[in-house]
Amino acid sequence: MTDSITDTRPDLRTRTAWAGILVMMATSFVLVVAEFLPPSLLPSMAAALGITEGQAGQAVTVTAFVGLLTAPTIGLIFPRLDRRTLLSWLAVAAAVSNLAVAVSSDFVMLLVARLLLGAAIGGFWAMSLAIAARLSRPEHLGRAVMAINTGTTVATVAGVPAGIYLGSLFDWRVVFMGASVLTVVVAVALRIVLPVVPPAQATGLRSLADTVRTPGVGRGLLGHVLTVLGHFAAFTYVRTALSQAPELDAAAVALLLAVFGFGGVLGNIVVGLLVDKHLRLLRYAIPLMIAVGVAIVALWPGVMMAVIAGIAVWGIAFGAWLTVVATWIARVAPERMEAGGGLIVAGFQLAITIGAGVGGVLVDTFGVQAALLAAAASALVGGLVFGTTREGAEPQR
Repeated sequence: MTDSITDTRPDLRTRTAWAGILVMMATSFVLVVAEFLPPSLLPSMAAALGITEGQAGQAVTVTAFVGLLTAPTIGLIFPRLDRRTLLSWLAVAAAVSNLAVAVSSDFVMLLVARLLLGAAIGGFWAMSLAIAARLSRPEHLGRAVMAINTGTTVATVAGVPAGIYLGSLFDWRVVFMGASVLTVVVAVALRIVLPVVPPAQATGLRSLADTVRTPGVGRGLLGHVLTVLGHFAAFTYVRTALSQAPELDAAAVALLLAVFGFGGVLGNIVVGLLVDKHLRLLRYAIPLMIAVGVAIVALWPGVMMAVIAGIAVWGIAFGAWLTVVATWIARVAPERMEAGGGLIVAGFQLAITIGAGVGGVLVDTFGVQAALLAAAASALVGGLVFGTTREGAEPQR
């Protein structure tokens, strides 16, 4: 087995390796589900470990922080390693992380275990676009990337309700053990199904810096970070927010978050059909919808119809956000898509790190309602910043 190889020839694929794309989609799903299991299990995790729910939420913060550090550097750390092997080992690392969380006895062990998951997630997303290009014919690249991102979308919008439901049936440690087993299966599938994927020529950190200096990119990334920060400052503690309504038991909360999940899938599909013609409008509208949805949940937690409407609007908007940002970066920096995609991932992880961390402090200090209102304000400001940045040229038709 040759794991350290160099790519010295152009990629001339005659067919798309859809089986490999589907395994990549499954990998994105299990990694992101694991990343956001803590929000659905916060009360039981906090009680078992003797910590506050705000502290337990930092399990999301440290994961995102390590992902932020790993995403732009994983290619430099392993410049010659076959990417199939690299992804397989990253999935194994995620499985070990989930198992370590399941047996954690204190707060420190929990955080250390989640560091490993952050490295796996950051490494996977740093490689995913380049690997999708290797697995697909040029005319299928968009569909391949969309398929991989579908795993993320479903996991992001459905992971928390699934976690709440499973947490109502099993102890939270059993849920993490199940996630570990599932991730091992995916690691094996990656090794078996993916072909050898030679590493591309390293571009180094200079390419990232040059991309940030592209007109409009820095401002747009700031708006992206503020918008995602607002979402995660609220979403990390959504289980706590919904528990403010006494009539909502665990099953009802899971159902509400299923509404969020279905909304996210719907938003991803609908905006995917609209974004090419209406990007200018969507750059404002989607962050505004996130802000409005979060604010409704914060202000009227006891009004069931309002909560349902807020959750649905919030889910539709967040499910659409990555499509909007990816379309924008393709227009504003078309010659730097790989570096631009890496910066979007890094910005996403930075937003999770700050959002979950600040949200936890606000929850513990001022209460969950104040945390959600601050989150809504962040998303609103992010939309104003993102909407007023340079858009780039509309694609030729």
